Amino acid sequence: MSLLFPVPAEAPAARRPALRFGSRALSHGELAAAARALAVRIRAAAGGGRVAVWATPVLETAVGVVAALEAGLAVVPLNPRSGHAELGHILADSAPELVLAAPGDELPAAVSGLRRLDVDVDAPAGGAPAAAEEPGAEDPAFVVYTSGTTGPPKGAVIPRRAVTTTLDALADAWQWTGDDVLVHGLPLFHVHGLILGVLGPLRRGGAVRHLGRFSTEGVARELNDGATMLFGVPTMYHRIAEALPGDPELVGALAGARLLVSGSAALPVHDHERIAAATGRRVVERYGMTETLMNTAVRADGEARPGTVGPPLPGVELRLVEEDGAPIAAYDGETVGEIQVRGPNLFTGYLHRPDATAGAFTADGWFRTGDMAVREPDGYVRIVGRKATDLIKSGGHKIGAGEIENALLEHPGVSEAAVTGEPDADLGERVVAWVVAADPAAPPAAGELSAHVAERLAPHKRPRTVHFVPALPRNDMGKLLKRALRVP
Repeated sequence: MSLLFPVPAEAPAARRPALRFGSRALSHGELAAAARALAVRIRAAAGGGRVAVWATPVLETAVGVVAALEAGLAVVPLNPRSGHAELGHILADSAPELVLAAPGDELPAAVSGLRRLDVDVDAPAGGAPAAAEEPGAEDPAFVVYTSGTTGPPKGAVIPRRAVTTTLDALADAWQWTGDDVLVHGLPLFHVHGLILGVLGPLRRGGAVRHLGRFSTEGVARELNDGATMLFGVPTMYHRIAEALPGDPELVGALAGARLLVSGSAALPVHDHERIAAATGRRVVERYGMTETLMNTAVRADGEARPGTVGPPLPGVELRLVEEDGAPIAAYDGETVGEIQVRGPNLFTGYLHRPDATAGAFTADGWFRTGDMAVREPDGYVRIVGRKATDLIKSGGHKIGAGEIENALLEHPGVSEAAVTGEPDADLGERVVAWVVAADPAAPPAAGELSAHVAERLAPHKRPRTVHFVPALPRNDMGKLLKRALRVP
């Protein structure tokens, strides 16, 4: 296969497992043959344009992505749960030549105008080489669309250089080898589930087992059947933490795993501690974005500190800056600043948006993440939230919503919690908590929760207002949608 997937396609490596989705599986040799055959068809149908992939959690999605990359083309993953207007915008903006889909998939009207190519995982190999020459490091591998919280989604153009750099840096941090078997149930239209969760194992010559749909039963089954690593998001680990007390099989599965990784949002410290207490294993976190892929990670041989995302990965430069853009000179674990990063892991720009691209970078090439953090003297980073939604300026203090949310989750009467800031004539902003009660019929008193936070953090960080809600709004990756929080 290519420089992106450097595993030889001949025995004995060819016989090693590569992909498994439910009962359907391919070895590395079978994947290479299927991808090569499909790549020939893609090149004939698409020429040199972009290729959309209908990214359902099935074997065909993984094969289609590998084949398009082998053909030297850029992949546009499509979220099957996107609405008509969002799909229409993405397709009009990226203008793919065709869409790859599993046979039998019903595509919505927004996609029906595209030429369709069904992915046949059993097609015999043959035909001319997929690409005339190996694509360059700066050639695009993906166009991944951002969530669009402040306007229509933007297409982040991710070069092959960023993919290989990130996956190799994670291999260094996590001691990731071809002997590892990764299990996850993440969506395949996103960086986490697709690039890290599928391409990561393939680049190492290892295997991935996708659950199709996340379940604690599936996690226990696969980890007890030889899988060594688990990727998940906080919602998944919360469900695992809830299930552990009554599930000794799950306890044993996590205890025997080599590495448990959480990403895409901060994992509450309360869930960290519950999992560690039950299994003796700590979940490690990493930090990345669509535009940057991965920036930091807790190393497999490092200290897994709950609430931190580790130090920068090899090759990544990271700094914190003040509101005026001045770099924070000394890191003390307390001073909050915006994260800026620079390195080979970054995207090349937003498709058709030179204005947005220019605004995302400083004059000397640092990417403005919009994420706020503190950094320890030894380099460990702790995210406190997004600049737009999670940094609260109250009474002259800069307060990160994340630490208040963690404190609230330590209260036995709280199942879920989100913290925002609201305008206040006296304080500038006041701290507001949105709480899902463990027992909706008997929620804790608002004053009790405020006192609980004040005792653990500081009085100025206590919620001044508490709203009890039946559920918190989240997206497909389990990320909290704070802009959707409204007073009932």
